[in-house]
Amino acid sequence: MKPVNGLFDLQYNTGLEELIMPEYGRNVQQLVRHAQTIKDHQYRQAFCEHIVDLIQQLYPQSKNIDDYREKLWKHLFHIAKYNLEAYTPSGEVPRPEDARKRPERVPYPLQDTRFRHYGNNVQVLIRRALDMEPGQIKDGFVQAIGAYMKLAYKTWNKEHYVSDEIIKNDLAILSENKLSLEDASTIDNLANANKSRGNSANKNMGINDGRRNNSQNRTTNNSANKNRPSNPNQSMSKNQNPNNKNSSNNNNRKK
Repeated sequence: MKPVNGLFDLQYNTGLEELIMPEYGRNVQQLVRHAQTIKDHQYRQAFCEHIVDLIQQLYPQSKNIDDYREKLWKHLFHIAKYNLEAYTPSGEVPRPEDARKRPERVPYPLQDTRFRHYGNNVQVLIRRALDMEPGQIKDGFVQAIGAYMKLAYKTWNKEHYVSDEIIKNDLAILSENKLSLEDASTIDNLANANKSRGNSANKNMGINDGRRNNSQNRTTNNSANKNRPSNPNQSMSKNQNPNNKNSSNNNNRKK
């Protein structure tokens, strides 16, 4: 800064060039502006590579990101306003059109979802049931659909009572009167059957575990009885037998 009338000519950021990418700071932008003035191609390319290395040192935590260095080259061209003669590692030169690219729109499914509290899976199951041949398998599948519909209805409408007639009417509407449940059938039978099966399975597991424990205890007791000697005196050594000790003491007394 040169003194003017005894004062320094101060420069404020408001009077300088606007930062294109403020997260990299003004020094990086000035280095890019200097790179644009370099005439030697090789020196300019090496200078740009050093700028990319400097930017990478500013954010070392982002090194593990895929294609991070290629992204930094795109930022370098963006700071230079795409007026820079240099080559990226991939050989592709970024263009202004690339910065304005937008992702493709996600095609959302356009379908009429009726009775949304049942969910879309119920409609998929109903379409699958319509393709099945008549028989016991189809009837059981329709019964399972009704049980699932009642479970979903209870999940989203806990304060209201759910009757079987509501589920039957909704099933007829969703299937365009092609699927129906018997009037005398109750939809909770499927859930109760599963509960009873689970309880019986648990009981059987408990009985089997008890039998296994009893058999294991019997085998351990039998093995212990087999290893136990019939005459306790046989298992004792001569030094441990009390009779042998008394005889030895009597012999010493006689002597």
